Amino acid sequence: MLLPSPKWLDTGDNAWQLAAATFVGLQSIPGLVVLYGGVVKKKWAINSAFMSMYAFASVLVVWVLYAYNMGFGPQWFPFLGKPMLATSAAFTLSQGVVPAAAGGMPPMGFPMATLMYFQFVFAAITVIILAGSVLGRMSFRAWVLFCPLWMTFVYTVGAFSLWGGGWLGSMGVADFSGGYVIHLAAASSGFVAAAMVGPRLQADRDSFPPNSLLVTLVGAGILWIGWNGFNGGDPYFANADAGAAVLNTNTATAVGLLVWTLMDKMAYGKPSVIGAVNGMIAGLVAITPCAGYVNGWGAITVGICAGIIPWLAMNKLQKTRLFRKVDDVLSVFSTHGVAGLTGGLLTGILADPNMLVYIGTDKDAPGVSITGLLYSGDGHQLLLQLYGALFIIGYNVVATFIILKVISFITPLRMDEATLKVGDDAVHGETAYAIGKEGE
Repeated sequence: MLLPSPKWLDTGDNAWQLAAATFVGLQSIPGLVVLYGGVVKKKWAINSAFMSMYAFASVLVVWVLYAYNMGFGPQWFPFLGKPMLATSAAFTLSQGVVPAAAGGMPPMGFPMATLMYFQFVFAAITVIILAGSVLGRMSFRAWVLFCPLWMTFVYTVGAFSLWGGGWLGSMGVADFSGGYVIHLAAASSGFVAAAMVGPRLQADRDSFPPNSLLVTLVGAGILWIGWNGFNGGDPYFANADAGAAVLNTNTATAVGLLVWTLMDKMAYGKPSVIGAVNGMIAGLVAITPCAGYVNGWGAITVGICAGIIPWLAMNKLQKTRLFRKVDDVLSVFSTHGVAGLTGGLLTGILADPNMLVYIGTDKDAPGVSITGLLYSGDGHQLLLQLYGALFIIGYNVVATFIILKVISFITPLRMDEATLKVGDDAVHGETAYAIGKEGE
């Protein structure tokens, strides 16, 4: 007997969530694959791209087997869900729900399969962003072990704590779309990884020209437009707030790019396209924790801050002697860590209570909003945002250190000197560009 769709299924919500998830997936494959492949020295193009592809694939396998439920399943601890399979027909086709957080949101109009895939693409891009700290020297064997282990023991804790109904979300810490769960986590862990893996060869640190700026810009463009799914998908409904989140995201990013370019021009005399990409990324990251919570003026303010504060972190702080000891190749610390923290704290200041997030698609669905210092007159939300950031930073630093220490007993974290001199050909037996006889 043929049955119509279940009553709870809203085809518009389901279509938008699947589309949004696909946009976010495109940010990784091919977005960051080609961005990393283009922005590094020629001899590391294949290795950098492949690190991203491997991360995407390995995360999905552990996600389906147990990690999804650790991040979004029934509560096991205040900071973690129960590890369980998410493979049965009954589970994947049932109505989407985040059990520990269900009381604070209207019923979802799409199945668990859609919710699982949507949250997977966020999980995958986190570890790919982290890779930006260790390009050009981390052993691929160590990376193979690191991705599933980090996803299991680190990402799931932040995701459950803030989004899965865990203790930080219950306290009222707000992270609209991953300024903390994704960007602050990736940057904190990436910085520890960069320190523990050790630096690139000195020759690579001294001269590391992008092998293709145009390819880098293709990746950057996919990243920017893909972010419409990143922040536009997070209300979980194809509602008015999803549209506002998309508009705010693009507004803040445009402002961030322009302000960063202006900072480069004032400091170095020339507008830099790599600088513009960094400003774009900082804008995208800074608006992420508050995309659906701020109004248009809030988005512009976030963009201005994203063009100035992470610029100062990258061009001043990361060039100090202390920070130079850690070889953070793509300055993930600044463009994701500092930018994510900036946006998270600005949420506590600029969040407009008139920006309703959970208005579902029904007229009587509950409205949920966040009120920042500017509108409430008290710093309660700002303090909560600070608590949330400190937990994410502290946990990521300690847990990443332990994971890498364990991996170092199994295989070296850094490639040997001979491999580092050759690059892609030594690691994969392949090169990005066929030059001479091979390429005829």
